[in-house]
Amino acid sequence: MAGPYPVPNATVPYWRMGLHELDSHRSTPELPRKQDIVVIGAGFAGAALAYYLLKDQLPSDKPSITILEAREACSGATGRNGGHLRPDLFVAVASRMQARGLETANQVALFEVANAKAVTELIAEENIACDLQPVTTADSFVDAAEAAKIKKLWDVMSKLDCPTLKSVTCHGPLDAERATGVRDAKIAFTYPAHTLWPYKLVMHLLERSVGRGVNLQTHTQVHEVSETPDHEGYWTLATPRGITKAKKVIFATNAYVGGLLPEYDEAIYAARGTVCRVVPTSRPPAQVPLGSCAVEMKSPASVDSYYGLRPDGSFIVGGARSTFFYQKRDEWYRNYDDSTLIEPAAPHFDGWAARTLAGWEETSTEVDRIWTGIMGYSADDAPHIGHVPSKPGLYICAGFNGHGMPNVLLCAKGLVQMVKDGRPFSETGVPACYETSADRLRKISQVAAARTTSRARADIYLKHSYGS
Repeated sequence: MAGPYPVPNATVPYWRMGLHELDSHRSTPELPRKQDIVVIGAGFAGAALAYYLLKDQLPSDKPSITILEAREACSGATGRNGGHLRPDLFVAVASRMQARGLETANQVALFEVANAKAVTELIAEENIACDLQPVTTADSFVDAAEAAKIKKLWDVMSKLDCPTLKSVTCHGPLDAERATGVRDAKIAFTYPAHTLWPYKLVMHLLERSVGRGVNLQTHTQVHEVSETPDHEGYWTLATPRGITKAKKVIFATNAYVGGLLPEYDEAIYAARGTVCRVVPTSRPPAQVPLGSCAVEMKSPASVDSYYGLRPDGSFIVGGARSTFFYQKRDEWYRNYDDSTLIEPAAPHFDGWAARTLAGWEETSTEVDRIWTGIMGYSADDAPHIGHVPSKPGLYICAGFNGHGMPNVLLCAKGLVQMVKDGRPFSETGVPACYETSADRLRKISQVAAARTTSRARADIYLKHSYGS
């Protein structure tokens, strides 16, 4: 199994079929010798950090910034996800309430809503052509026992002060299949969300930043960062192309952060997932009622699928965890290899539409592309944002649990306030439970043997990676 660094020759996702001119860009033939700021990683987090570091910056005050990317730009988790912008308004709120209390659960849920709004506003402000589509999404349940559990949970949560539940509609057994189009759905919860083309969003932000002076260096893997700064206060970053130095370094490497910051090896770990594109090859019987949906089957770890409907009528489908989650743990847990498929999962998507969608039993489909991606799971269920403990000048923005799209943008914007303006974390607007700290890392280390998230431990429902 590959180690904690990106592998070459990754599977090619649908989103990366038409590549941007900056995909393998190097702004200069050689690495800059010294920079004010180096961002490691050119995915959504890295691109958003660079965008906000230079937004509204006067030319006279503009810091020198380099982005170092191990492979192509946006070739990691963001470029491999399911194309969702999907805040979790109910299920994760309940799980997080059990683990951290209602106040924190509400804080995170409202942050996700605000983040999704910020993404759509940024897309409009920048006029980004990334197929943004408002949709109704759902969490649907086809197993009667799981449906009964989640209904009891809904009844309890509905009596509490949970602001995001106001946007959720519960559909019971008489209405769930009609509302979702999911065959044999026993209960479903619908709410507003979006779908989009994530690669196009990220590449626009990178293009804007490069135009403002950011030095983008792709195919430049950082394999070591010095333990301490030098006598001038510069941190040294080693790559196969030589070294560069920076006063401040931001780690936007998600699952790979432990390879450069060993103190995060237990806190953030790789989780490999599968996504594919399913294309109808015969005339569909009816319009699918939802733009995206997650389908829960028989247990908290067996989400059958999650999908997003593309404007051309194809589906971006991921999941199949029931085929490997427990049986083939090495296929996903701490697996960094996105150059190969999860073999038990690949056949699962054949006949997916006929098996999942009501009325599609006779409809022919084909999987025209399938790929894997590496998510960064946080051991205590929250991303790590802020100062790297005991290393002044180093910052982290990672560990998004396969749920980065409704989290990353405002996390990056908040972190920039710390990096550029010296603001304390408490003034960034990022949820308090996201702040990284020595105490948090210590607690994670103490329970590292569990190797699971709080939402997986909760006896209600595992919040799955919706590729968002």
